[in-house]
Amino acid sequence: MSEVSGREATHSSSPMSHASSPMISLQHVYKSFGDKRVLDDMSLDIDEGESVVIVGGSGTGKSVTLKHIIGLLQPDKGRVVVDGEDIGTMPEYELNRFRRRFGMAFQEGALFDSMSVFENIAFPLRRHTEMTEKQVRDRVEECLDLVHLERGAGAKRPSELSGGMRRRVGFARAISLKPAILLFDEPTTGLDPVISDVIAELIREMDHARHEGGVQNRRPRGDAVQRKDRRAGNAGCISALNQPDRAAVY
Repeated sequence: MSEVSGREATHSSSPMSHASSPMISLQHVYKSFGDKRVLDDMSLDIDEGESVVIVGGSGTGKSVTLKHIIGLLQPDKGRVVVDGEDIGTMPEYELNRFRRRFGMAFQEGALFDSMSVFENIAFPLRRHTEMTEKQVRDRVEECLDLVHLERGAGAKRPSELSGGMRRRVGFARAISLKPAILLFDEPTTGLDPVISDVIAELIREMDHARHEGGVQNRRPRGDAVQRKDRRAGNAGCISALNQPDRAAVY
């Protein structure tokens, strides 16, 4: 596993950066597993409404960075501040509540195979809210619409869906609680180029529809940076993709 260096991930302000405090701030973060350092003095600021892509090969620290942002991992040294709160100082019960500000779309969707599409999306609504069944149904249908899935898909099982459709269901579940921050863990990995482009376009649409921040990581493709620059509009280039053992942030 290769490291993300602070020299490459220090975020310089883009033209659209806000003057206020950043929504997410990784401050001189170090993380090692055994004798292998994965994050090396990493500093990164992400402003409210900004969409950032972490690009790098397998084992370069992309998922480790996301896990620090959501508090699933704690840094060996340094701070992770979200909405002005240092999540490293939070007790576990408070951190669990704080995580509701995030929506996480995992690799392959991470759906419950024993549940229908509808039940998968409804799960966090039933667990974390006091919505009536009608309100749950309306919200699930709204989420299906947002990810361009027909409402009839709600009755299907994940095993009946294509890879691209499973990713969409994962996105729908991630946005069901209307999170302030969306995290995407390699949303296009394992998909063919055409479906990958469809999923990337869907993420762009979600960014514009929600007007909230988001972070995604992905493995490099030849035009990954060009696509993100064109679609997001405020990507601040931090590092070139000419070092395959490092992750770059855009």
